[in-house]
Amino acid sequence: MRRQLLALIGTTTVVVLAVLLVPLALLVRSHAEDRAMTDATERAQSVAAVVGGSLGRGAGGREVVQGVVDGLNGRGQPRTSVVLADDTVLGRRTGGVSADALKLARGGRAFTYAPRDGHGGGRVVMVPVLASGAEGKEHGRVRPSAHSASVVEVAVSEDQLHAGVLPSWLAVFGLGVALMLLGLAFADRLAARLVRATRQLAFVSDRLAGGELTARAEPSGPRELRQLAGRLNELGERIDGLVTAERERGADLAHRLRTPVAALRLDAEGLRDADEAARIGESVAALERSVDGVIRAARRAGADPGSQRCDLAAVTRERAAFWTPLAEDQSRAVTVSAPAAPVCVRVSREELSAVLDTLIGNVLDHTPEGAGLWITVTPEGTLAVEDEGPGFADGGAEVAARGESGAGSTGLGLDIARTAAEDSGGGVELGASAHGGAAVRCRFGACA
Repeated sequence: MRRQLLALIGTTTVVVLAVLLVPLALLVRSHAEDRAMTDATERAQSVAAVVGGSLGRGAGGREVVQGVVDGLNGRGQPRTSVVLADDTVLGRRTGGVSADALKLARGGRAFTYAPRDGHGGGRVVMVPVLASGAEGKEHGRVRPSAHSASVVEVAVSEDQLHAGVLPSWLAVFGLGVALMLLGLAFADRLAARLVRATRQLAFVSDRLAGGELTARAEPSGPRELRQLAGRLNELGERIDGLVTAERERGADLAHRLRTPVAALRLDAEGLRDADEAARIGESVAALERSVDGVIRAARRAGADPGSQRCDLAAVTRERAAFWTPLAEDQSRAVTVSAPAAPVCVRVSREELSAVLDTLIGNVLDHTPEGAGLWITVTPEGTLAVEDEGPGFADGGAEVAARGESGAGSTGLGLDIARTAAEDSGGGVELGASAHGGAAVRCRFGACA
């Protein structure tokens, strides 16, 4: 978008400058020609006045005129010559002047003449000489006397005609380039502002689409983009409110269903027929897993897996502190080891809290009272929950395959942990604890 704006404004600037500067360049050229021809005309009139006053003095007059002409024909000056009545030329003859033009000038008319092709493309100013016996002028035409047949010719070459045009054109071109660069610099700043505001809106939209419902756009740029940012923020707030309401409904549903499900499980365990009790127990366990899936879906609230962030160390300390009073009632020692620095993982705070609650709850429910509990967090984003209980049979392979424990539990805690870890880009490992019991290690994906 930025390049397109620069190309558009650059093209517009070039067109505008061409419309303005091309006529200006032509005007400079025309002004130089007018100046050169005015100087040549004044020179020819001055020489004509000298010639007219000198020719009446006899033979010595020609020497005077010759000296004046030689003095005027300096280096780089227009070439001046005088054609006398007997066709004698004082000075260097001007090439390309036709006989008709010379005849017209001898008839008493002053004019500017363009020589025939092949003579440099310059101009020749031709002024008739008004001798002392002339009777005057009428309508620009001299009424010559017997001595007024001489003609002064001042030839201006092409280079002299356009002297100073090239530097003027370079100055005009430099001005155009400066204006062009200034326009592009202004356009670049304007385009950068527009692009920055647009990219911010796109980034916030991506965050909202990814489930980060707290993302808000800072209104910036033109009025239309500021309005769009405001509407996007209103949309985010509306979506956040709807998702929050859905979460509350999901939590309420979970609380309402857990009690009857727990009652069903107790009733199933109280059946005398062991096969029937096992069958009904499996159905109740499946129902509990379905309820737990609803709870997890409500917690995620439509967010893409791995799109949310939280501090693993802080959440672990918080949930360990929550469960410590119950552990003390069971005479358990709870040891928490977590870095002081934040450990950012790609899991929402609510989902990570659910993982810790279920793993710690499993230890408290399915190990003997007095068995110790160790909770460890590594800087790489690994959570380990270990105990001094009986541990997993077959190293936990059977539990991992079934999704349920062998101690009367549904195994939902492990399923919750596995889902959260895998969604973040990690995984779960089951094994033996260094303290003799079971160990559950959840490796969460670290923040980018």
